[in-house]
Amino acid sequence: MKAAAEAEALPVATSSPLQREPGSFRDRNGRVHYQDGRVLRTLGPRASENWQRLQETAFFRRCVEAGSIVATTDLGPQPDGGGLLEHERIPFVSYPYEWPFGMLKDAALLHLDLMRDALAEGFVLKDATPYNVQWQGARPVFIDIPSFEPLPPGAPWAGYRQFCELMLYPLMLQAYRGVDFRPLLRGRIDGIPAGEMRRMLSARDLLRRGVLLHVVAQSLLQRRYAGSGRDVRGALTEAGFDKSLIERNVAKLRRLVAGLRPPDLPTEWGDYEKTHSYDAAEHAAKADFVERAAARRRWRLVWDIGCNTGAFSRLVEPRADCVVAMDADWLAIERLYARERADGSGRRILPLVVNLADASPSQGWRGAERRDLAGRGKPDLVLCLALVHHVVITANIPLADFVDWLAGLGASVVIEFVSREDEMVQALLANREDQYDDYHPDTFRSLMAERFRIREERPLKGGKRFILLAEPH
Repeated sequence: MKAAAEAEALPVATSSPLQREPGSFRDRNGRVHYQDGRVLRTLGPRASENWQRLQETAFFRRCVEAGSIVATTDLGPQPDGGGLLEHERIPFVSYPYEWPFGMLKDAALLHLDLMRDALAEGFVLKDATPYNVQWQGARPVFIDIPSFEPLPPGAPWAGYRQFCELMLYPLMLQAYRGVDFRPLLRGRIDGIPAGEMRRMLSARDLLRRGVLLHVVAQSLLQRRYAGSGRDVRGALTEAGFDKSLIERNVAKLRRLVAGLRPPDLPTEWGDYEKTHSYDAAEHAAKADFVERAAARRRWRLVWDIGCNTGAFSRLVEPRADCVVAMDADWLAIERLYARERADGSGRRILPLVVNLADASPSQGWRGAERRDLAGRGKPDLVLCLALVHHVVITANIPLADFVDWLAGLGASVVIEFVSREDEMVQALLANREDQYDDYHPDTFRSLMAERFRIREERPLKGGKRFILLAEPH
């Protein structure tokens, strides 16, 4: 029974079994599977019929060619009357609670643009969740093909409430109240209910754009019809609800979302490129070490943990298929994303807001619906620059535990150690009881040597820091 649950024999030209994606169960008619590195989707008969109609539309072909909808190949009909598709593989899966404001905003705008184009040809997106968007670098890509369905006459936009709770409300909270939406989305897969959103807004916020219509009115309607048993969709159809009303709502929502901006609040590391403690010559020496390490071969997946605004992510990008650039400072990641998006060539750097000491866990149904970082793909190169002292001293994580975690990734590592003589560490240790006996260069070198092969070492800042290239045993 366990083997049957984990693998299915479907008519695909390979001997390997088909592995189910554990997070793809909510839509019974379009589940995702993996096989030999390929991404496959089984379609039920109804979803297969919708797909045949969808691929004939001009908007779908146009969006696939532009890269805003995932490239998809039809592998033919199946014996049960359904279908089988193959999708282009996304290099690294991410979740909305790891995105900066700009990424969630662009995901929302992509949904609305696809809605607009789909409506023009008689289709609608039945879902409106940011989990249906992934990223090719800094470019959003819609991945849930079965979410496109023909729009029946008189039917409402069923995904409107979901759009508000998972995209509009989080953006409003950060734009209007300065509230970080990421912990809220991480804590609940269905987003922020309208009633709860209303309670988080002040009386003054009621005057802000979109609040009365999309928060207050929706909260009142949900309270009115909750538990009533009324067929709201049927009542709308009888009342003459038509496609033009959805089109106007989508257009208004797009103008609203496009105008939202995060508050201009300073953060500790948002200006790191201007405030780091390296002079030009030492910074160049560090960059040279990283570039030479990256040039040793082609890397499939690089993690730059504690990337700040991504200067070293950009250095290794030419030698990598994908660089996941992670930092706990949302403003640093916001600026990295804005730069990659504006540059237009950022196809391989994925910016994520990740606090390594409290990174996204495996969670959801059976702890497998959304995976931790390593569960989504282990790297073969890790950049860990000017980070160890923050992990050990700021986050209180024992040095040996951190090195063990790095070793468990099975990747090569470029890692920088900042000594106690450095002003950055002295600032962290100021007014603290010295309980960090493990934070010493000799201890660090010993731990690294036990778990890695040290290939190269270089001193930095007059010996106050040093950088290593280490490879797994």
